[in-house]
Amino acid sequence: MSSQDVLKKASTLASYNVLLQVMFRVLTFLMNAVTLRFVSKELIGVVNVRLMLLYSTLVFLSREAFRRACLSGSSKTGQNWRQTINLLWLTLPLGVLWASILVCVWLWLLEVPDPQDIPHYAPAVGLFALAALQELLAEPLWVLAQAHMFVRLKVVAESSAMVAKCVLTVVLVVSAPEWGLYIFSAAQLVYTGFLVFCYVIYFLRFLGSEEANKKCFPIYSVGDLLPRTASGEPAIDWTLARLTWSFFKQSFLKQILTEGERYVMTFLNVLSFGEQGVYDIVNNLGSMVARFIFLPIEESFYVFFAKVLERGRNVKSQKQEDVSIAAEVLECLLKLVVVIGLVITVFGYAYSHLALDIYGGSLLSSGAGPVLLRCYSCYVLMLAVNGVSECFVFAVMSQEEVDQYNVVMLALSVSFLLLSYMLTWWAGAVGFIMANCLNMGLRILHSLVYIHRYFHSSPWAPLRGLLPSPVLLLVLALSAVVTALSEGVFCCDSGWPLRLVHIAVGALCLLCVLVTTLLTETQLVHFVRTQLLPQHRKKSA
Repeated sequence: MSSQDVLKKASTLASYNVLLQVMFRVLTFLMNAVTLRFVSKELIGVVNVRLMLLYSTLVFLSREAFRRACLSGSSKTGQNWRQTINLLWLTLPLGVLWASILVCVWLWLLEVPDPQDIPHYAPAVGLFALAALQELLAEPLWVLAQAHMFVRLKVVAESSAMVAKCVLTVVLVVSAPEWGLYIFSAAQLVYTGFLVFCYVIYFLRFLGSEEANKKCFPIYSVGDLLPRTASGEPAIDWTLARLTWSFFKQSFLKQILTEGERYVMTFLNVLSFGEQGVYDIVNNLGSMVARFIFLPIEESFYVFFAKVLERGRNVKSQKQEDVSIAAEVLECLLKLVVVIGLVITVFGYAYSHLALDIYGGSLLSSGAGPVLLRCYSCYVLMLAVNGVSECFVFAVMSQEEVDQYNVVMLALSVSFLLLSYMLTWWAGAVGFIMANCLNMGLRILHSLVYIHRYFHSSPWAPLRGLLPSPVLLLVLALSAVVTALSEGVFCCDSGWPLRLVHIAVGALCLLCVLVTTLLTETQLVHFVRTQLLPQHRKKSA
């Protein structure tokens, strides 16, 4: 597969993933809006912070290293998929081990919620761990689908699972709110069950079909998806296993950085369950765009960079055509996420209070909610740059460089936990965002230095993508001033007529920003039209 073909596949995957994540966030957004009317913020805090932290920790530590290593290995010519699948099945026993440890921690070492206010905590812990293990059953299928860029499979599987989860949650919350944690446990089991079911059904129908033969798919039967050995060869690829171990050490540290504030809230009790619930809701709103745009781009283009560039080799020893394409794509991706991040930062400041008031009423718009969302709007810009820059760096690092970066991640993890604890006592929940910003800034600095050194001896300079046009920056600055004045005059204690004026002012400013972008960022617009818009790409093909 040529570099251009890989780029098209990765772009298709990214664009469909963005659409998928938009749907996820909209459904979750609506579901939370409903559940806020029927359950307490304390229950939301236990589910979205305590139990989802258990689930995400178990899943992340069990599979993240395997995903990164095996997707990097999928770029090799003649990869032994038998050994790769055997390696991927190790995620399940590793998950059982992590589940045993984490369930004990969640039940016996952490503060248990009051049974009168939040019953069924212990069974819910077990059910969330079971849901995580259930999802790991599909891991070999997920990696196969991602490596061969089966776009529709991921879209159908994850959208079906999310719809089922949201529908079940809303129905049970409205009809039987007294079930409490059992509602969310059942919904999580349904979600992971749908994921596994969709992947299994797809591969049962795909393997051995004419389409599989036409694509020269390396797996021929269902039996090949199960762990087994072939005579005369090791059970697993030990080079890939060592790379997995390097990523495993890194993934543990990355999880602390990704979910650090939840670990601090969970283990140090710096916020009550009610405060955790409000923080989590605001955090989900603030990170909505980051999750449904930046994360799919990062995941999809990590596959692109890993396939186009050979890990551990410098620029001069790579195919120059591949390096040129990778540099151009990296520059456009950086420009794209910087522009989106700046737009969110500018308009997030002036519209945080109104958004929270519409979404959750005075429960969210009073107190620290608006300040939290404003701070998060600034943090989104850093999330955007970090996601794309690390996506490239992790795809081209050698194993030795990955091991060295683990030391950096360890230092960042320790500093982040300390900063989170100290800043939270000083500034409340805002301290979590401040600590995140400081650590994210250090991670961005490391990635940018690595990228600069990587392309230093070449004619390409993809870091130019970090600098939008001066005209666009001027329009964004004027928009920030105008919308801030509009909020002070028209929002948010006034009635809806004045609020609509405030919204209209923001819409007009946003239109000016979009027009300026179209006129000044022509290379970026061309990249988005030709690579990230599926309909246009189909017509051009």
